[in-house]
Amino acid sequence: MIDDFLARPLTARVATDGPTVRPTWYLWEDGAFWILSGPWSRLPALLRERPRIALTVDVCELGTGVVLQVLASGDAELRPFDVARGRRKLVRYLGVDEERWDPRFREYLHGDVGAVWVHLRPSRLVAKDLSYQVP
Repeated sequence: MIDDFLARPLTARVATDGPTVRPTWYLWEDGAFWILSGPWSRLPALLRERPRIALTVDVCELGTGVVLQVLASGDAELRPFDVARGRRKLVRYLGVDEERWDPRFREYLHGDVGAVWVHLRPSRLVAKDLSYQVP
């Protein structure tokens, strides 16, 4: 269930010690979250100081009663950016035709913008189905 849910192009909310919470796109691969970041964000600096983060990915569909959530936490690490993984992540949200993407997303992939990965292999990962019947 977790893999299928996290394979959807949903938005995660990531919290760092501070506290700060930010919405973000992510890639879920091989039991880990990959979040694109770089010098345009405070996230890498915050993680260098304190790597502990928590995130949630959820949906709440009032029309269908589907309420699903995944909660994750652990120590994140910064890793070098690689284009192949970056493309897999961006295709999830923007589609396969890069020419239709906003130019800044193409720049993340092919420019020298200082992109990095925030990598989280959760030490805690919980899935909850809180769905209900719609009358």
